[in-house]
Amino acid sequence: MAVAKLGTVVLDCPDPLALATFYAGLLGGSPSADEDGTWVDLEGHEGTPLAFQLAPGHVAPNWPSPEGSQQFHLDLTVDDLDAAEERILALGAKPLDTDDRGRTWRVYADPAGHPVCLCAC
Repeated sequence: MAVAKLGTVVLDCPDPLALATFYAGLLGGSPSADEDGTWVDLEGHEGTPLAFQLAPGHVAPNWPSPEGSQQFHLDLTVDDLDAAEERILALGAKPLDTDDRGRTWRVYADPAGHPVCLCAC
């Protein structure tokens, strides 16, 4: 029997509104910030709730790095990898592992450095 269920995935970052806006461009929905801007929910998108929390000392993970950890990553399913790649790059992502065009997935860094995989359905 499960002890809990997954509630919200929260990403630490230096600019919660900017990162929420990036993910709104990918997933749909819109950012909803608290009064002081230290917490932003992404509202109105399908899937697991996503939020962004101010972390002034945020250090982006090194990916891939045998000395460091990617900490975690998000897998986002898409219908068209090429079209999704064009969009994620236009929104400000950086390619991390995108050279092998024969694979069904590609890895990018969001504007705060978190790894994000686009995965073909």
